[in-house]
Amino acid sequence: MARKYSKKASAKVGRAMKKRKAGTLKSVRSGKKVASRKQAIAIGLSEARAEGNKVPKKAAKKKEGRQET
Repeated sequence: MARKYSKKASAKVGRAMKKRKAGTLKSVRSGKKVASRKQAIAIGLSEARAEGNKVPKKAAKKKEGRQET
């Protein structure tokens, strides 16, 4: 089975996780410290995408349909 992410992308995520654990990872938009594990992963993948590493595209948002009763 093929790799989902490149080795460079995995390294970026690892670096973001270490910074989060140390308490030095900050959100780009708000500038606040990141505490969430998921947010740290998202930041690492975003940086990898910006460098052109092999990372799958962002998941599309689901549309909310009308609930029929």
